[in-house]
Amino acid sequence: MARVLAELAPGDVQLFPAEVESRQETYFVVNVARRVRCIDEAASEEVRYAEPEDNWPDEVGYYDSVYGMRIDASQVGDAKVFRPWGYTGSLLVSEDVKEALERTGASGLDFREVTGPSPISDEERAYKRKCRELLEPPPAARRAAWKSLGRLDELAVAPRAICYEWPGHRQDWAIIHRQAGRILLVSEGLSDPFIARLEPSVGFGLELALETELAELPLDAIEGSWPYVLLERVSKEVVVHEHVREGAKAGLLVLEVAGDGMPAALVGKEGRVGVLLGQESRTLPRDFPTPFGGVRLVTVKALLPAELEYIVKRGAEGPPELARRFAQTGEDHVSCADRKAVVE
Repeated sequence: MARVLAELAPGDVQLFPAEVESRQETYFVVNVARRVRCIDEAASEEVRYAEPEDNWPDEVGYYDSVYGMRIDASQVGDAKVFRPWGYTGSLLVSEDVKEALERTGASGLDFREVTGPSPISDEERAYKRKCRELLEPPPAARRAAWKSLGRLDELAVAPRAICYEWPGHRQDWAIIHRQAGRILLVSEGLSDPFIARLEPSVGFGLELALETELAELPLDAIEGSWPYVLLERVSKEVVVHEHVREGAKAGLLVLEVAGDGMPAALVGKEGRVGVLLGQESRTLPRDFPTPFGGVRLVTVKALLPAELEYIVKRGAEGPPELARRFAQTGEDHVSCADRKAVVE
């Protein structure tokens, strides 16, 4: 492969000899130094620009992502191997270089055409544009709200997924470092517009928040931590059951979810964990604004089995009395497995 690149594109690449331990063959590090401003934005499926809030100051004006890339071949000139300006993660080669590389029999080669007709129709492009117009404003508003609550963690990786039950089909989470070594885990996407309707809205009109101690939410293993598992299970109930989300937005609501993987101290006799939704907080806002309307921030408080039993026995009087006791102790909305119950 090095020989092919040296023969066909000597002005486009640099080859640096390299030694690989336990191997006798000669290896090279290939540096593709040539950049060509050639991405055809109109013909590509979708392009997105890097923004200042992405925290990539050196990349503003460059592309954050390019889907279904198409290039303007008239801008390429005599370049054989090059990277497109503004999106240097992609490596482009001419047809003759592609064929020569394939003849070497090298494994791991995967070529995709970047010239020719656009991969999507004008109708599809218009639909994607409308989706972007709806889905791009809410995250910026949410991030502004999160940053007002503490330091938004840009490095910790919280699980994210495409989830068609969520309004905008995106299930995401944010992590906020708070005072006293606490961590706030919040949902992102329950307040997205309903993408299927293609109209502005705040989706389900809420986002969920669970605050805990740093030791309870290890940032290198968020997906397996009990606070994340609990918050995800609560989110599923919110998504599936209208009475749950409407009750949570209206005031206090008690919910039970599966206790698998939860700390033993939180799991009751039936193998389930109780949570109190909507516990008022002295340090978290009840609502926050977005371009499409206000969104309720619903706190999720993990209950001890004795507290859940207390609520069950007292019916409608149980949740507000328990909430009052949490406020008296100063615990408010914070969830911890290692604490004493506020009831006897």
